Amino acid sequence: MRLQRQINAHPLSPRRQRRGRNRAHVAGAEIAKELVVEIHGRALVADRARYSNAAAAARLSSGGPRIRGSGVNNSIEIGIDERGQGVRIEVQELLATRLLVQGNSGSGKSHLLRRLLEQSAGLVQQVVIDPEGDFVTLADAYSHVAIDAGDYNEREIATMGARIREHRASVVLNLEALDIEAQMGCAAAFLNALFDAPREHWFPALVVVDEAQMFAPSASGDVSDAVRRASLSAMTNLMCRGRKRGLAGAIATQRLAKLAKNVAAEASNFLMGRTFLDIDMARAADLLGMERRQAEAIRDLERGHFLGLGPAIARRPVAIRIGATETRSRAGTHSLLPLPDAEPQDMRTMLFAEMESAAPPPVPLRPTPVAAAEVIERIAHHEADASTADDISAPAAADSIDAGAVVEAVLRDMLGDAESAYQTDTILYQDFSVRCRMQRLRAAPFDLAEFRRRFALAKGGILDPADPHWRDLLGAAARLPDDMLAPFLLIARAAMDGAPCPDEEALGRAYGTRSPGRVRRLLDYMEKQGVIVVRSSFGGQRSVHIPELGLATEAA
Repeated sequence: MRLQRQINAHPLSPRRQRRGRNRAHVAGAEIAKELVVEIHGRALVADRARYSNAAAAARLSSGGPRIRGSGVNNSIEIGIDERGQGVRIEVQELLATRLLVQGNSGSGKSHLLRRLLEQSAGLVQQVVIDPEGDFVTLADAYSHVAIDAGDYNEREIATMGARIREHRASVVLNLEALDIEAQMGCAAAFLNALFDAPREHWFPALVVVDEAQMFAPSASGDVSDAVRRASLSAMTNLMCRGRKRGLAGAIATQRLAKLAKNVAAEASNFLMGRTFLDIDMARAADLLGMERRQAEAIRDLERGHFLGLGPAIARRPVAIRIGATETRSRAGTHSLLPLPDAEPQDMRTMLFAEMESAAPPPVPLRPTPVAAAEVIERIAHHEADASTADDISAPAAADSIDAGAVVEAVLRDMLGDAESAYQTDTILYQDFSVRCRMQRLRAAPFDLAEFRRRFALAKGGILDPADPHWRDLLGAAARLPDDMLAPFLLIARAAMDGAPCPDEEALGRAYGTRSPGRVRRLLDYMEKQGVIVVRSSFGGQRSVHIPELGLATEAA
């Protein structure tokens, strides 16, 4: 009581009261922060354990992760984690969410990109912007077309870029022979040609840009403003708007501070290597969702070790040691060599003797440039060249394959996937091409336009359009575009079988939409074309007549 009276007699001033409350608030915040870190650590351990068990079960049961809603193996192993278990990258997800790689010189960025390119070479078209000529050796092992940019002008480079999208050729654009300003101008023309391709050529492609800070600098440098703006605009289009055109950027930079923020901000997957500057460590930690005090771990990473995070890699930061590669850079790895044994006087004699009379050292001869027309022709016949190589290796096995039976089997398998009805034509065509190669066909038997028609016929129940049984039915559908064939064929086959008209859900699945309004507009369009006649009763029942065939569905 006495203590209480003393407190009441000498109350704290408002300033001291506020100071006490602030101290209590800070102490409580520190306790809460430590509790959150502890909970996050426990959740991370639990998530990794669940991920490990689920991944192991998936590998045992199905041989590896697959495309969502598809039977094609879609993941690649980029390396191993701290426990020695494989870390995989989902290529399909990577194409939708893009990749950013950061690390100081010598941290292993080029090795990481080479591993990524080698492992995904059979899954997706690849385009490599190579300022140092490190990746041209991919052409020897994986049939990439190497383009030496120094031998061609801007118009020829743009023409090659357009042909690459059309023919789906994997290429390495070697900028080694150009100075920095010419490299930026050439890369801008090339990327703009990829970006401006017509819609029918929007096939999925992985665009890898090494030393991206050269092409998308955060500040002006020694190059002209016009060249810098053109290069930055091309890189921004690649990372910001390229996804809808099938272009997925995978860029590598030495320092995040040197890379334009608009370009770096569009990546959702990150692989962070060793870096030393505080500002770069802080930005890398922020991208990985790490505490600032945990950023010191980035400084301690060894060469070839990265921290990965993203929807295509892992939902929590994971330490990765990048796996080995099959090809090597032309420069190799620089290591210590023993010094020459010559005495200082002998070395001086060799350096300065007969300098006036000695002929200058010969200039190394560059290989004869390949004509632009020849490179374009090589790109156009890229698939044909691959087929010729397969002919040499295994002609008998290839000739024994019934391409028609393989196509029907592949289409039937694709129809078994419920999500295939709502995927774009380019993704479906890529899936179809991979499935055909897995069945030992040298290449897809037909192009995108023919595939679009064949897949629509398959959705309508016609796997073999050459069958005479379907001649009249296909003739009645001749006035409709390819994307309307599937719903019309469902209606026509129901009429042939005397069955009720398919409901809006079935017609929408065949048309590739979940919107009942689009299905009703589809039927209105078919009726205006004179292909069908829709009759509805007062009770809400609907029957569809096909005048050219003289058939009608049952009312339903």
